[in-house]
Amino acid sequence: MQLMTAWNSKVHQPWKPCADRSNSNAELPKSNGFLIIEANGGLNQQRLSICDAVAVAGLLNATLVIPIFHLNSVWRDSSNFGDIFDEDFFMHALRSNVNVVKELPEDILQQFDHNISSIVNLRVKGWSSPTHYLQKVLPKLQHLGAVRIAPFSNRLAQGVPSNIQGLRCLANFEALRFSEPIRMLAEKMVDRMVKNSSQSGGKYVSVHLRFETDMVAFSCCEYDGGEEEKREMDIARERSWRGKFRKRGRVIRPGANRVDGKCPLTPLEVGMMLRGMGFDNTTSVYVAAGKIYKAEKYVAPLRQMFPRLETKDTLATPEELAAFKGHSSRLAALDYTVCLHSEVFVTTQGGNFPHFLMGHRRYLYGGHAKTIKPDKRKLALLFDRPNIRWDDFKRQMKDMLSHSDVKGSELRKPSASLYTFPMPDCMCKQPEASNEHGNTKKLTS
Repeated sequence: MQLMTAWNSKVHQPWKPCADRSNSNAELPKSNGFLIIEANGGLNQQRLSICDAVAVAGLLNATLVIPIFHLNSVWRDSSNFGDIFDEDFFMHALRSNVNVVKELPEDILQQFDHNISSIVNLRVKGWSSPTHYLQKVLPKLQHLGAVRIAPFSNRLAQGVPSNIQGLRCLANFEALRFSEPIRMLAEKMVDRMVKNSSQSGGKYVSVHLRFETDMVAFSCCEYDGGEEEKREMDIARERSWRGKFRKRGRVIRPGANRVDGKCPLTPLEVGMMLRGMGFDNTTSVYVAAGKIYKAEKYVAPLRQMFPRLETKDTLATPEELAAFKGHSSRLAALDYTVCLHSEVFVTTQGGNFPHFLMGHRRYLYGGHAKTIKPDKRKLALLFDRPNIRWDDFKRQMKDMLSHSDVKGSELRKPSASLYTFPMPDCMCKQPEASNEHGNTKKLTS
């Protein structure tokens, strides 16, 4: 069965999470002041901001105030930090490295008339270097006692000294865990997927399907809905991105987008790809997605190919999901957890969700992402060849799967994110040699 042999373990040298880098016995030096950041975007953009804020707080020896979540026009989720993540666990896990508080103390609040907006907001450019923070932000922090950086998305360079990278690792892979209500339901959902997959030893495939109305609209791709689809997409683009797509000189070229591999894969295309790779109709598949565009029409062929298809709405009861409805980030956290524990994860459209998941899976699975990342340019060419023979298509799909296998253990390049590529910053190679006493030597990266 393809699910049992999707990954060739022989080609990978195992890695393991490096020992906790905390200086647990050392007391933190006196704080230089309070750092307040605003995390914007969806679940994983918020995650990025939180982890980078921990790194910046460590760099500046600042006390981090639990981040404020900014209500986003696309995500429309009013959840705060504690609704999504376990606040106390986060503070406790970081206690030896960065001081974190739930709110500003009274004396600082009084200084700013109990109005956080009165605290100076330092506009920090994207991907700023540690030097910038030390030269521009630190003096203000020491002088004022508190500074604010809003928004705080992608505000720290990828390449920073190893002690700062270590804080990013600690924050993302160890300190951030979901809040108890999310964890409890997510664990039940994973258990149910494992039970449903008894034929394949409890292993299942998860697919991150980006075929929501907003995603289809943003991609400026055309599917087979004709004038009605075009009208719906124009309305969706206007609702979420007011005028952005109507600027003078802006030309939408759906055909070019498709050939360039920029179009979200349809559920049918995902199904064809997986069947071509050898996953048969007994495979359990979990689909992580928001509200799929015209779900009845588009999901039907995928369900036909994979009758054991589940989503959060089929895996959890309406009563269990009631507390999560209307909160896209909490729902995304359920999807994230079920995907994290799958044997195979399929990403179809980029974005923060698959990037964080691939990194988290590498961290959990010995350095291998166990992720199918399709070549969408090649897929577009193959799907647009009506006379292609099934054997040819299958051969191409098997090649794509083995390419994903090889790329599963990639190391981080200087310009890449450790949240996607945790080796070598957050992980060490497994010991391979033994000394004369039979103890293994620790070979660190």
